[in-house]
Amino acid sequence: MDTATKIWNWIKEALMDYGPRILTAIVLLIVGLWVIKLLMKGLRKALSKRDFDDTLQKFLVNLCNWALKIMLFIAVLSQLGIESTSFVAVLGAAGLAVGLALQGSLSNFAGGVLIMLFRPFRVGDVIQAQGEIGSVKQIEIFTTKLLTPQNRLVILPNGALSNGTITNFTAEGFQKIFLTIGVAYDSDIKHTKEVLLGAIKKQESVMEEPVPVVELINLGDSSIDFTVRCAVKNEDFWPIQWALMATIKEDLDAAGIEIPYPHQVEIQKQG
Repeated sequence: MDTATKIWNWIKEALMDYGPRILTAIVLLIVGLWVIKLLMKGLRKALSKRDFDDTLQKFLVNLCNWALKIMLFIAVLSQLGIESTSFVAVLGAAGLAVGLALQGSLSNFAGGVLIMLFRPFRVGDVIQAQGEIGSVKQIEIFTTKLLTPQNRLVILPNGALSNGTITNFTAEGFQKIFLTIGVAYDSDIKHTKEVLLGAIKKQESVMEEPVPVVELINLGDSSIDFTVRCAVKNEDFWPIQWALMATIKEDLDAAGIEIPYPHQVEIQKQG
């Protein structure tokens, strides 16, 4: 009976001492998880309204979710009387060790976040970066995937990509075709310009604004050179450039305007 009484007394003392703390910790945990759920719901709506990238939305929501849950866990432990200082120190040391071990990955991760935030390019854009040219197929947290004109998949690390020079060919919705056409010196300049402008007008998909331009730009050693410039929508760039070059050749031939090219003269030796 004495032993049972001692155990019962110990249980009552423990409940008196730790019962309120445990109850408070449980309430704190339940309320905290409910508040975090509401905050994550609000964060998703806010990111959706700001038209953030889907991948970045999921990542930011998950990152905030875990960060808040860790803070809640530390608060619950503190409420139970467990020293949180040492726990935070252990987390900090572990985070430092992981950070040092994953420096390259963290650099790519940071680059991916920057790319998704500032959007130097989007999926479907044609870009040139890190010596590669291709259409952006997928933007991920650590890498960006390009599909080259040869239908080859190129995977670029986001760290180097975000710190390097990026040329976005399709960001403005249209591109300009720049051609240099050389004709013989005996060609009439005004007539040649008319023929070249006529070749541009034959391409139905050429945009009226910016206005197409044909100008004399150089007096070369064997030709006078004209620049031919016109704007087309992104999807029409290559078809129109190829068609325009063919039309220019045909129209210059029809107009009797020569395009100079090297001639080989055979010299026969007389014996």
